[in-house]
Amino acid sequence: MPCSQLLIHPLPYQADPAAWFEGLRHRPEAILLDSGRPYTQTGRFDIISSDPTAVLEVDAKGQCHCTKVLCATTPLKAQRELLQHLETTPPEAAEDIPFVGGLMGYWSYDFGRLLEKLESLASADINLPLARLGLYDWALVQDHQLKRSYLVATAERRDQVLTWIESSHDSEGAAFELTTSFDADIDRATYGARFQRVSDYLHAGDCYQVNLAQRFQARCKGDSWPAYCRLRHATPAPFGAWLSWQDRDGHERTILSLSPERFLHLQNRQLITSPIKGTRPRGETPQKDRQLADELVGSLKDRTENVMIVDLLRNDLGRVCRAGTVRVPALAALESYRNVHHLVSTITGELSPGLDAIDALAAAFPGGSITGAPRIRAMDIIDELEGTRRGPYCGSIGYIDQRGDMHTSIAIRTLYREDDTLYVWGGGGLVADSDEESEFIETLDKIRHLMQALA
Repeated sequence: MPCSQLLIHPLPYQADPAAWFEGLRHRPEAILLDSGRPYTQTGRFDIISSDPTAVLEVDAKGQCHCTKVLCATTPLKAQRELLQHLETTPPEAAEDIPFVGGLMGYWSYDFGRLLEKLESLASADINLPLARLGLYDWALVQDHQLKRSYLVATAERRDQVLTWIESSHDSEGAAFELTTSFDADIDRATYGARFQRVSDYLHAGDCYQVNLAQRFQARCKGDSWPAYCRLRHATPAPFGAWLSWQDRDGHERTILSLSPERFLHLQNRQLITSPIKGTRPRGETPQKDRQLADELVGSLKDRTENVMIVDLLRNDLGRVCRAGTVRVPALAALESYRNVHHLVSTITGELSPGLDAIDALAAAFPGGSITGAPRIRAMDIIDELEGTRRGPYCGSIGYIDQRGDMHTSIAIRTLYREDDTLYVWGGGGLVADSDEESEFIETLDKIRHLMQALA
């Protein structure tokens, strides 16, 4: 079948992606990959799209359901085949545009159950596919470094998108509000018992790090988009995302992510992952802020925890990268965000010939920074102790471009709305010398500003 040529149509630059997305968010399968600008300086690109030509869902049994086209029944093969149905040709001179059509969506934490043999003890009490990916044939891309905005689309699609933007500005939903406060699914004593159980496993040598999380939920009503705008203002992050869709029963599902953490970035066959391990809150005064940052940088416990995960991810990248190319250019470096300080490492490698983005994703999923190590044993302990499945939390959100590139986040600082219930998770990595009270407080520090922004 002949392919249509994509063209690059310049648009007026907007510092805030909401200026464009407000006019598109009511379209089917609307998605925003959000660099956090203008509230943070670290991100570069925003990517917006809607109306995919097909949608792939992977259900709880690992079965694939694809709209409009036929695809394979196995999840990894189905993603490759869906990309082949994209009937567009990349534009010339698009080297600086990260996405010109391909897959966008999410892979839940529990997608990992399809890649490894794991325990199945936690309750699956939220209604979410293991993965949901749209095949998008156009994108509105903002480059905050060059201060340019583009619409990458065929001439026909361009006219459609511009019409959608102009005609949708007046369609505002009901004001968002919480109708209850956020409450933890477990009490403090239960967290303590789970912490002690992890500590027992660590001291017995079962594993050497486990990421233990707790879930909070609140009732809400109204339009979720104003909630996302409040969240991105309160806690901007370079790997934010908004995804909203209707399920087969007509219920609205929404993921609101304000993640600071990159999972995998593949560009020109160069693979990068940037795990976060080590967190402190920001201080109320410059002096207190510097004290907390210095404390984090000087913490042997946090640095050791970071190095453990770097070793795990070096091994993951080694499975798919050319021998001798895996490097660690940054180890436990300080990065500061509006509400927290983090220690962040960077691991790089060159993807081996014959392998693609989906191979890289499968080799490292879910990210080691949010499981622990060894990964499979840590995931079994998480499944045993957390009580409910994580769903979108600690999964991944992002794109796989038709040219073979990929960029994905670790979905921390992420909320999920199902009908009138809003969920959020907070967690942290536990090692043998972890302190229970400090770890409990860290789970709250990471999401306190998210909950406060919606109160």
